[in-house]
Amino acid sequence: MTLVPHLRIEDIRIEYRWWDPAAQAYPVPIVLLHEGLGSVSLWKEFPQQLADTTGRRVLAYSRYGYGQSTPLRLKRDPRYMHDEALQTLPALRSQLGIDDCILFGHSDGASIGLIHAGARRWRVSALIVLAPHVFVEEEGVRSIAAARDAYFNSDLKERLAKRHADPDSAFWGWCDIWLDARFRDWNIEEYLAPIACPVLAIQGHDDEYGTMEQITRLVRAVDLIEVEKLHECGHSPHRDQPARVLERTQRFLSEQFPDPAT
Repeated sequence: MTLVPHLRIEDIRIEYRWWDPAAQAYPVPIVLLHEGLGSVSLWKEFPQQLADTTGRRVLAYSRYGYGQSTPLRLKRDPRYMHDEALQTLPALRSQLGIDDCILFGHSDGASIGLIHAGARRWRVSALIVLAPHVFVEEEGVRSIAAARDAYFNSDLKERLAKRHADPDSAFWGWCDIWLDARFRDWNIEEYLAPIACPVLAIQGHDDEYGTMEQITRLVRAVDLIEVEKLHECGHSPHRDQPARVLERTQRFLSEQFPDPAT
């Protein structure tokens, strides 16, 4: 069994992993921020593909409650993504010596990236967001309720157990807070306008957890933004159309940072 490195933030163990490109051309790394049921291992081969495509080192980590990180001890509250963006991610960057980075977030991870960049306390050269949540939509709530039913009535728990040491921690930590009535007012639009770095937003037309209104609000608020809308693509563009996401990411980064010193 391969030992996965961990670091400790207060009393929480966080698993992480680096991927090196075949030929490194750029010093600023990419930090992957996973979805609401994600983990280091659920990225599968994508981090290495991203590293090789962009010529940058890629870091992924499993947030508290996910993967091989410490399972949840208490239920999440509506500010859990704020806490991750404003406390845990800065602490992780500090421990790993990441002074500057490109954030690449999916779903919850995209929202965390937006909050982190919008706070403007830490250097972020660019932000790539896949299926971001900016506010809570009824469509997403219905899909999460359907996932709850699947957890009881399908093999979903067994599949999550392949990616998480404690699948109940991962699933209920995500499901319970999204279905909590207090979470209906969750909204991060106040963090969008202050974002100063270039942003690439990628959204599938068939996303079952969010509509294009999420992207519309991003475009309305963020100055430096490019948008890629994908047909025949659901909530996970990097899994549904990995080649397209890799190509679009590389084009975006090469246009923004033609100098290898960046």
